[in-house]
Amino acid sequence: MTTSVENNIQKESFSPKSLSSGNESLYDIDLKMDADGNFDIETKIEITNTSEDTWQELVFYFIPNIFTEEVSEQLGKTLDVPATVEVQDVSVDNKSTEFTLNQDTLSMPLANTITPGGNVVVKFSYQLTLPVGGLRFTKNKDNFHLAQFYPMLATYRDQKWNKEEYRFRGETYHTGFSDFKVTYEIPETYTFVSSGENESYPSQEAGEFRINNVKEIFIAILKDPVVVEKQVRDVNIRVFGFEEKENLYKEIIEIANDSLQYFQEIMGPYPFNQLDIVIDGLGMEYPGIVTAGSIYGSTVRDEAVKNMVVHEIAHQWFYGIISNDPYHEAWLDEGFTSFAEEMFHYSQSGDEIFYDDMVDRLGLIKDTDLPVNLPLDQYENNSHVYGKASTMLWLLFKDRGGLEEAEKFLKSYYDFYKYKEVDSKEFVRFACSYYNLEDDSEFTTWLEMHH
Repeated sequence: MTTSVENNIQKESFSPKSLSSGNESLYDIDLKMDADGNFDIETKIEITNTSEDTWQELVFYFIPNIFTEEVSEQLGKTLDVPATVEVQDVSVDNKSTEFTLNQDTLSMPLANTITPGGNVVVKFSYQLTLPVGGLRFTKNKDNFHLAQFYPMLATYRDQKWNKEEYRFRGETYHTGFSDFKVTYEIPETYTFVSSGENESYPSQEAGEFRINNVKEIFIAILKDPVVVEKQVRDVNIRVFGFEEKENLYKEIIEIANDSLQYFQEIMGPYPFNQLDIVIDGLGMEYPGIVTAGSIYGSTVRDEAVKNMVVHEIAHQWFYGIISNDPYHEAWLDEGFTSFAEEMFHYSQSGDEIFYDDMVDRLGLIKDTDLPVNLPLDQYENNSHVYGKASTMLWLLFKDRGGLEEAEKFLKSYYDFYKYKEVDSKEFVRFACSYYNLEDDSEFTTWLEMHH
């Protein structure tokens, strides 16, 4: 087993190589919602070209368009009520410009190219209504979930814009760390919950927030939630639910607190002073706020939702702080997050059977020989990027000191890669250095090495 002394020596000689997003962006979003659920949005993005290439065009994800009637039908997705999207105007440096919107790809040619180090200001004005039965970007009863609701600049690498086609399974969008300023106006019967910090309940009808160094933002506009709050050290945890289940919401806040403390101890500080948990819709992570499945009835579901909350909280580190491309390298956030979630439960129970369960689970995965780091379109389902990836991480630590060793490794990994982007190749380089391995053969059984 490698001693911590050796690791410290390696720490001084190892320098991380992170992937560049090719740009820096500052988003300024102004959002107005009327009583009928119509949104009027202005988004201004100041963009700097940090790549080595001259850009002829800009490429954005504009995911709301996926949920319009025409596009959702093309993609075979049935919606209870489709979204509507109307883009009024797009301008570059205050000059109106042509653009094309194809599914979720919004691209515009540039009249004046942007050389390395150059910058540009792009403005979008558009109106939206949310779909019922959408995915993350959706209306659920009286609640509005604004996920990926603004044009999101793609990353730029290998001399092109890194933009894949939208898929309904997994996250298909990849953005760099950016700064955001958001101003909003909502009807008085609603409350505003978001990635922003220091929000009170009920919220103001109009306000603003700023948040820096995040990959995206999420806003939920909620009608009459049941709210449970708990201040723990310097983090205010809030749970928003929509059923008469206050006891369950209190249990959720306790497990959220326990897991938040555990992840901070083993890795590093949670970066915000507020954590919001919305028990409505799919399990999904966003900076400073997570959603977890609606609960109807059985206790099994209640347990599943509590586990989902722990999983989404772990994502605040893997995705929120250590970045990866979730289309091409999904295992680096889903596998690590599933692994951290398992570590938390194991640290609570101390159940030795745990490792065996993890390994047994491999037998349940179809096409178990597939590597865990293929692009999402190569898998029938996501069991490789979640289940197989987390099990292979366990096997890396199992005979080197188990849980305690896994905690030390994650701490070091976090220290090297916070606010950086990692790919499989870099993970392997780090692990080989950390354990002083002569080659990468320990990883070739489960990672595709040449992409």
